[in-house]
Order: sequence, then structure tokens, then C-alpha cells
Amino acid sequence: MSSARFSKLEVDIEIRAPAERFFEVHTRKTYMLSNTSPDKVVSCELLEGDWGKEGSVISWNYVIDGNARVGKELLEAVDIERNSVTYRVIDGYLLQYYKSFKRSCEATPKGKGEEEGTRVHWTLEYEKLHDKVPEPHPKLQFILDLVKDFDAHPSSQEHL
Repeated sequence: MSSARFSKLEVDIEIRAPAERFFEVHTRKTYMLSNTSPDKVVSCELLEGDWGKEGSVISWNYVIDGNARVGKELLEAVDIERNSVTYRVIDGYLLQYYKSFKRSCEATPKGKGEEEGTRVHWTLEYEKLHDKVPEPHPKLQFILDLVKDFDAHPSSQEHL
């Protein structure tokens, strides 16, 4: 009997950067990730549409677990009020293992009385091609490492 192949991984991470700045870099200035994580993101290019606009397509060249990877993502949803964005993988190595793969994040400013900063909630939603496909923990760790690199970079503290 087959087990469910639809799965979800979620994680929260706290950063010092303002929520709006984090959101900006993950929508309208995604190309900056090659500056904040040059050892992980080789390039990030806009193939179709406009940066930060739903329907745009981005090509990624990156290194995960020491392996060079290429992928394309479609920007599916942007919610400026909630500082949230969703990308869907449309080409690349992840589709060798997953029938579908989405990544979403929502950046929320910390409440008053707390240290300045942001809580970022990441969600990976995916459908495995078969039951033996592993959970995408390396991809999740890669994303968290990008967030940490961004937060440590001086540009993360710039206000809009």
C-alpha cells in the first residue's frame, strides 16, 4: 500500500533584518542573494516578467551539498501586506524527485517590546514521485543558510 506522497516541511527562523527588507530581497531584488551567499548562489537571472511580479520566471545556478544545481521557479504569489511570497519549481533537479515543489515564506516583524527583527516562516510543499524519495531536508537547510548569510550581510540592515 502506498503512503501519502504529498508532504510539507515548515520552520521558523529569527533574523535581525527588517521584514520589509527581507521581503524585498526575496521578491524584487532576488538577484542580491548571489552577493550575500556567493558560495551558494552562483547566479540568479530573470527569464520572464518583472522582478517581484507574479508570473515571472527566475533561473537559479547554485551549489547545494557541494553539487552544482540549476533550477527554474515561477513566482506564483506575492502578498505585500503579509510580506509573503510563493515560488513553484518548474524545471531543474528537484523535479527528478518531486512531481511538484513549492517554497513559501512570510516575514513578520517582531512585536513591540521585543528586540527589533523579524520572524520568517518557511514552508516547503511537495509531492514525491515515489515513496522512496527522501524528505527535502538538504533544500530546507540550504534555504536557512541563505537566510543566515543574508542576515549577516551589511545590506540586510539597510532600510527601504
